Amino acid sequence: MTNREQYEPGPARGARIQKDGEKWTLVLVRDLRHSPEKVWQALTDPAHLREWAPFEVDGSLGAVGTVNLTWVGTPAPIETAVTRADAPRMLEYGDIRWELEPLDTGTRLTLWHKIDRRFISWGAAGWHICFDVLDRFLAGGPVGRIVGAEAMKFDWQRLNNEYARQFGVDAPGWPSGGPAR
Repeated sequence: MTNREQYEPGPARGARIQKDGEKWTLVLVRDLRHSPEKVWQALTDPAHLREWAPFEVDGSLGAVGTVNLTWVGTPAPIETAVTRADAPRMLEYGDIRWELEPLDTGTRLTLWHKIDRRFISWGAAGWHICFDVLDRFLAGGPVGRIVGAEAMKFDWQRLNNEYARQFGVDAPGWPSGGPAR
């Protein structure tokens, strides 16, 4: 049995939401047993992002500037400004902000993602799986990126429902075409 076949996401945890005008912000926190420098590389290097993230970029996210970011399931890249790249502590681009806090045992990784309230539980479920995949990738036991419609095979709907209950929102169903991100 491969690492991928053995993967099963745990219960919904480490997430909260904040209202931000018409958008809401999903805040996810995960403690990783890897150094901030190693986590930073996984957040900024295009080759590393292809292993776990729900998007691809055509350049490094590790410096202020512009990249083309393509969310899995979307037809075209989006020109995205990296507005802050303070290695290995803070990274901001588009509607996403990452904070890396060193711990004795590794790194506390916090994600802030501005997202439409209707899809906040979707985002939490998707990022939950991405964080799991990231942790395994950094530990040397990669399972391969699990995003988009493929996430349905890995208990995404259960996570979506659990996060919706935690956030007090309705869990949107999965449309026939799958989520854009």
